[in-house]
Formats: sequence, structure tokens, C-alpha cells
Amino acid sequence: MTIIIKAESAAIVSEIRVKEGDRVSVGAVLVITELMKMQHEICASESGVISAVHVALGDELCGGMPLITLEPAKVDSEIPMDKANARPDFAEFETRMELVSDGGRPDAVARRHARGGRTARENIEDLFDAGSFTEYGALAVAAQRIRRPLAELHERTQGDGIICGTGLVAGQPTAAMAVDYMVLAGTQGFNHHRKMDRLIELAGRNNLPMVLFAEGGGGRPNDYDVEQMMAAWLNVGSFRHFAAYKGRKIGIVAGFCFAGNAALFGVCNVRIATQNSWIGMGGPAMIEGGGLGVVKPTKIGPSDTQVKNGVIDLLTQDEASAVAATKILLALSQKAEVAMPEVPSEVLRSIVPVDRTRAYDMRKAVLAVVDPDSFLELRRDFGFGMITGFARIKGRAVGLLANNPLHLGGAIDAAAGDKGARFLQLCDAWGLPVVTLCDTPGFMVGPEVEETGQVAHISRLFLAGAHFGQPLVTVILRKAYGLGAMAMAGGGFDRPHYCCAWPTGEVGAMGLEGAVKLGHRDHLAAIVDPDEREAEYKRLVAELYERGKALNAASLLEFDAVIDPSATSDEIDRALSTAQPGSPGPRYIDAW
Repeated sequence: MTIIIKAESAAIVSEIRVKEGDRVSVGAVLVITELMKMQHEICASESGVISAVHVALGDELCGGMPLITLEPAKVDSEIPMDKANARPDFAEFETRMELVSDGGRPDAVARRHARGGRTARENIEDLFDAGSFTEYGALAVAAQRIRRPLAELHERTQGDGIICGTGLVAGQPTAAMAVDYMVLAGTQGFNHHRKMDRLIELAGRNNLPMVLFAEGGGGRPNDYDVEQMMAAWLNVGSFRHFAAYKGRKIGIVAGFCFAGNAALFGVCNVRIATQNSWIGMGGPAMIEGGGLGVVKPTKIGPSDTQVKNGVIDLLTQDEASAVAATKILLALSQKAEVAMPEVPSEVLRSIVPVDRTRAYDMRKAVLAVVDPDSFLELRRDFGFGMITGFARIKGRAVGLLANNPLHLGGAIDAAAGDKGARFLQLCDAWGLPVVTLCDTPGFMVGPEVEETGQVAHISRLFLAGAHFGQPLVTVILRKAYGLGAMAMAGGGFDRPHYCCAWPTGEVGAMGLEGAVKLGHRDHLAAIVDPDEREAEYKRLVAELYERGKALNAASLLEFDAVIDPSATSDEIDRALSTAQPGSPGPRYIDAW
């Protein structure tokens, strides 16, 4: 049955691919027509032999006009069709994407690995669930087209030195920015900042937590394409936008992190760094430019310095450990199902010694109260008098704030006050309840202490507690004296959702010994015999202790209850199960 292939609409014949007698297979292109500068292929609907060609090149067609007559037949050969792989557009695309990937930079990757580091893409791949990452701006290059060949920019300035995107971390939507140190030493260029601003806006629109891998230097001075558009580039918005971002911000540093990258790292809620890291607001170039001499980068802000002064919240061995810790932090917004092993009652009951003057390890109490392997301590080497960290109790994520009796007897000094105040802000902003374990004789006192600005630093702890909007549970393990104890309870024992004590607890307006010495000074001075004076002193201390010990204080409603130490996690869980979470606050978290 003869087949006549006709024009579907008005057009012009721009190409004829066959002639009379040709044998073609189904789908072969016979004629190409053009309409409104768009070409249309007319193909064979069946295999067969061309018996007639009714048009010539340039003919004007109208709908229904015959083009080709085809006699259906089985054919052994055919007119070749366009090869799908002969496409320069896809070839260019594949070449560019190969350059963007680590596979396109084998030498740089090898150098990175030789130094014990991972590439930015390897960190991104480790952080996000497999196949979930969507990248933004991968094809960007440095704004240097007027001075450098574009091909060179493609090969040397991939992504303008930063990888930006969103994805899932353990199923939770998350945004991340990873500075690529293999591109111009991680310096920040014009398009680099544009990508950051795009991601910050996008993350804010969707209320996503953000992870920043902040290795690298500061601003790049040689983005020639835009140098005539600005004088000093001090109106770039990335720093303000990132600082103002109210979602969770977790920063990670491995290697060198100076200037602009350090500024971004500094405003993160939690700052994680590897042992092999150096962090400073000014790098070698800035130091030398300021006339301060030539300094090696490894002399600027090494990790052992930055953990002691509080810049680093969490020090990890390497980037893999840093990413693992980040995943734990991101998961705090989700309740975990855990199988709780039975903790022998003797463990918690024996933590606080019978001798009330003997020190003990508060971290043992922390680990016994929280779910196994769930405690992630922050700023361990700073503010030794305060222990801060995240944990889970019966699967519920909490912030944990505790005094450290092994340092100054648990007294709160300026560094401990700063540490505790910022941690309360952090938990409030992240919407986490806080459990405080109190064992403090109060604030540290003395002329030398006041030289540290104790009044202002300790006041931060009261301010943070007064504005804390999440559920709070306070457990008094032993000493709870004066303003220090009140600060550990958010401002007073009436502030927590639940305030309780172990039987070893004791409360007082100030330390018992000091209260006796001050309150009974004249009485004791009147006793001539030293042995009698000492005996009277001990009697008065014991009297105050009986008055302030947990069982008596609870009977006077100083706080809510006395509990068995072995039931602490159960008591906390029950209390928090009836407490309504507050709206996340405050407006921002102090960097310090």
C-alpha cells in the first residue's frame, strides 16, 4: 500500500535527505522544513523504498501538500540517522562538569590527601544523605574574565571557591556551604559572595539549619571584572546576612581559616575545629601588610590556643569526626528511640561522697544521668568551673549545664559565667530544654577575681537565665549557695519547671562556714579556749547544715522535691514531658 507523506502546515523546504530509489527504515529523516526560523524533521512512518520526491529545495509548502511517496518494504540497509552522541552541546556540558568535580583536578586532590585533608566535595558527600544534595552555582568562576582566559578560569577557579547547596542530613533538610581551599586558597571573590547570599536567602526562606566549612582566607583583591564598580568592597552583604541568620549555624574548620572566613566562622552557633587547624582574624598577609612583620600561618591561632580561650566549642581529631559531630548536633531537633540499660542504683547514689567536704567528678554524674554515649561536651578546655554540652535523656535532646566541683570547689568565675550564659542562649535559640546540675558554693570572690570583670561576666548568667524561654529542670546534687545557686536555676529556685535535690543536697544564703564566721564573729571571739571555740564553731555549722539540708529545705518548700539519685533521669523525663517548649529565642547568640 503506497504511503504519501504530506506537509502538516505551511513551511519552506530547507533540506531533502533522500532521492528516488533510496531504501529507508522507519524513523529516518526524509525532509526538513522551516517555519518561523525553526526546523522540523519529516520522518518515514514505515520502512520502504522512496518511489517519488515531490518537492525541491526552497519550495513553499502549504498544509496537505505531498512531499514523499513511499512504497512499504522490508529493507536491509537504511539512510543513517543523526548520531545521538555527536552533540557538541552535551560534550561541552560533560567536560565542564568533569572540571567542577574532584575528578577534574587529580593533582590538587592528591596534594590535599597527602596533607591528611579531605576536599570540600568529600566533606559535602560525607555530610549529606547519598543522592540528596542539590548544588547551586557550580559553574561559577572567578570574576577575572577580562584578564584571564575563560578556559583557565574553568580549570582553576571552579565554583569561585565555594560549594553551596541543600540536601538531607539523616532525613532532615539542611543547607551547607563548603569553601574550596583548592581554589585560590579559599579566598572570597565576587561570585563566591553572590553564591553565599543566594544560599542564605534560600535557607532562611525554608528555615534550614546551615553548615559552614570555613577553611580559607579573606577577600580576594584581584577580581578584575568588578574592580571598577567599587572602591573597597565594604558593602558586601554576606557577613551581615550570615550573622543575622536565625537558624542553626554550625561552623567547621580544618586547616587555615583567616580574615573573612574566620569572621563567618565566629558567628556560628557552634564552632567545630580539627586539631590540625589555625584560626585568626588576620592571616599572614594582613599581619605583614599592617607592618607587624612576617609570620608563618602555623603561628596564628593554633587549635590548642583556641580551645583554651573559648573560640573553639568542639575540638575533633579530623574532618570525619567533625562531620560526625555535626550530624549529632543537627539531629537534636528529633527525638531518638533508645533502649535504656538499667543503671545500678549504687552508681548514682555513690557519686557524691558521704564527706561533704570531699570533691568528686561531676562528669561521672552527667554520664550516669544521660543516655549512653549521648553527651557531646562543648568548650571543655575553657571556663573549667562550668560543664556544658548536649545530651539525650530518655531519647529527648537537652542542653546540660553543670558546676565542676574539681575546679574552685564549683565556684563560678568570670569564664564559667560567660560559658554558661552563652550556652543558655544557644539552647534557647535552638529550642532545647536545659537540665542544670547544681553544686556550687556561689560566685568566686576576692580582689583578684574582681579584676577580671566578675560583676559584668556573672551578670550575663543572670540575664541569660531571665530571658531563657525553654523548659528548665534543676537538680541540686550537693551545694546550692547564694546567688550562684540561683543563677544555676535560671535566677531562683522558683524559676525551673521542676527544681529538686538529691538527699546529699544542702542550701544556704552563703557558704555555711562563712555564714557562721561572719554571723557569729563576736560570739566566737568571746570564747577564750581555742578548743571550745572550735567545738562551738562546728556546732553552729552543723546547725546550719541541718537547717539547710535537702530534706528540711524541701519541707519548707525551698524547692519542689528530694529524689533518689538513681531515679534522676526518670524524674527529669516526667517533668519535661509536661513542659511546653517556648518560642526559640533570643534574637542572636553572643559569639562569646
